Amino acid sequence: MLWNLLYLLIGVVVGAVAGFLVARHLMQKQLKEHPPINEQMIKAMMTQMGRTPSQKQVNQMMKSMNKFM
Repeated sequence: MLWNLLYLLIGVVVGAVAGFLVARHLMQKQLKEHPPINEQMIKAMMTQMGRTPSQKQVNQMMKSMNKFM
């Protein structure tokens, strides 16, 4: 009885760890393939705010965004 409970507990822990690692890997793969923001989005956002962005400003924004990812 005690061994069955121990096996169940170990199985749940191993399953949770494996599920976490697989989900993390899939999320990282998805973010690499489809980044959440790109240069065109930054240009459009700055244009909507009434600014005409230079390429240097866009590059700075992309660098700061990639720093947090």
